[in-house]
Amino acid sequence: MPISKAQVLAWLGNLDAVYAAKKGYLTELDAAIGDADHGINMHRGFSKVMEKLPGVADKDIGEILKTVGMTLMSSVGGASGPLYGTFWMKGGMAVAGKDALSVADFLRFLETGVEGLRQRGRAEPGDKTMYDLWAPVLTEARTFAQNGDDAAALAEALVPVGEKALAATIPLQARKGRASYLGPRSVGHQDPGATSSFYMLETLREALR
Repeated sequence: MPISKAQVLAWLGNLDAVYAAKKGYLTELDAAIGDADHGINMHRGFSKVMEKLPGVADKDIGEILKTVGMTLMSSVGGASGPLYGTFWMKGGMAVAGKDALSVADFLRFLETGVEGLRQRGRAEPGDKTMYDLWAPVLTEARTFAQNGDDAAALAEALVPVGEKALAATIPLQARKGRASYLGPRSVGHQDPGATSSFYMLETLREALR
């Protein structure tokens, strides 16, 4: 089964609720190795997204996702705004004109969005960034797309991969962003950006169930 426009809108609504609920936790994670503002920024950004969505709810999915990206780019501070803004904007452009997303379409959205944020952040595997979550998730999505076409089953498959990748950021030493200034002291802390990315997987799963 493909992902409908209603499910995409539900996904975004779920994300807004989760970022509101997890604002304190994400900020706590960021306080250990960053600017202590990640939760605040993600909550503010998705609050702005929810304000914009009624104006594009009748548009195609690509336009909706592009709007998410542009809104985050203009409203989220720090590194997260450009990174997440690029992810949603580039991903949305990759599925322009679509009113439903097949697994192949969703894979194209992921591939384009992840490559956009990788280039924007100049991230490599092991840098202790959100890319350390998205790289294995993308590998799993590619494998799934070769064998299945049920988007809900794909979402179910991606969550445990993301969960494992998220935990794997804890022992890494940061090599990008403010966290890199801490050197070895960044070891032992879960990456905030990978955490907020993981919520994208969980909320997608819920929207498709």
